[in-house]
Amino acid sequence: MELKRVVVTGLGALTPIGNSIPEYWEGLKNGKSGCAPITYFDTEKFKTKFACEIKNYDPQEHFDRKEARKLDKFAQYALVSSDEAILDAGINLDDVDKFRVGVIWGAGIGGLETFQDEVINFAEGDGTPRFNPFFIPKMIADIAPGNISIKHGFMGPNYTTVSACASSANAMIDALNYIRLGHCDIIVTGGSEAAVTKAGMGGFNAMHALSTRNESPETASRPFDATRDGFVLGEGAGALILEEYEHAKSRGAKIYAEVVGGGMSSDAYHMTAPHPDGIGVERVMLNCLRDAGMKPEDVQAINTHGTSTPLGDVAELKAISNVFGEHAKNININSTKSMTGHLLGAAGAIEAIASILALKHNLVPPTINHSTVDEEIDPTLNLTLNIAQEREIQVAMSNTFGFGGHNACVLFKKVDE
Repeated sequence: MELKRVVVTGLGALTPIGNSIPEYWEGLKNGKSGCAPITYFDTEKFKTKFACEIKNYDPQEHFDRKEARKLDKFAQYALVSSDEAILDAGINLDDVDKFRVGVIWGAGIGGLETFQDEVINFAEGDGTPRFNPFFIPKMIADIAPGNISIKHGFMGPNYTTVSACASSANAMIDALNYIRLGHCDIIVTGGSEAAVTKAGMGGFNAMHALSTRNESPETASRPFDATRDGFVLGEGAGALILEEYEHAKSRGAKIYAEVVGGGMSSDAYHMTAPHPDGIGVERVMLNCLRDAGMKPEDVQAINTHGTSTPLGDVAELKAISNVFGEHAKNININSTKSMTGHLLGAAGAIEAIASILALKHNLVPPTINHSTVDEEIDPTLNLTLNIAQEREIQVAMSNTFGFGGHNACVLFKKVDE
């Protein structure tokens, strides 16, 4: 069976450095930090007092008051970003076969704030279980794609992938394969997360996973720097319209890039720590290249998982050196988490979008906040430090890994039309 080609025809983003694709790209290319002191709650008793929050977001600009109350922020973010992507793709909803349009979405946690608030309200009450009737449908991770489908009448495959921080990358790979196999013409995919909450910050602090650089939050996310001390929690969403190539051509759609490969693997090592030798990471990149029918030498740019954790950054760069050999020195390697923080289940989506935009504009966004060389990192690697770099890019890779040892990798290529 000949697999169908899959292309990206629409993008949408709601991120800590921009609330639309144009704003997001401006933030990326200019090395903008999205990190600042938390405004959502009092952080006096928390070890980490900062995060990468969405700025200037008013739900009433997108939803009426009644609708907004029924939606956790992660679901709101999903709807906002997917609306932008659908509009960007120029899809005439009256012309498409909605049974062949699906929504496959990623969320590592889902409605954490809804869960937190309902439990706190119950605990502080008189013991009578007076829960909001929207508690469960607001909280569950699959409600985001459900709401996207309900809004637009999409009746194809509809579900959420949950693989911690790899969730939205897994969603994209599933979407790629559904279209490749001829089951769908179009799939809205991506991911959203809204975990900047008391429970989210407290939980990750308890794991010693977060940076505690409270004196300088805007520089706290510093992948590959010797002084990195943990990741910075972020929130938001990224949406991509994946479409069968001939279907996109027939309606005259603009094409950002072709999705040529997706790889998955497992570390099978530890609940939260990466394998120190990066074995699972090596395998996921090799699997992705094999799926795309490409060689390591074909890749010009890699947006790493690069969370700014002491162990993870080193393990990933070792894996890149092992997979790409001497060619690794010719690749622009970066981590856009230095600007956005870590969006957990939405990370794969917004970072894939960053890779696609880099491909489109032949410009690799920087890894910001780097000041001190880490002697454990190969100095010959080009980590695109602090300033964006122009270069011709034909193929770009995006890596995403999650607690539980989940690894996902997606490969994008310029389309020769």
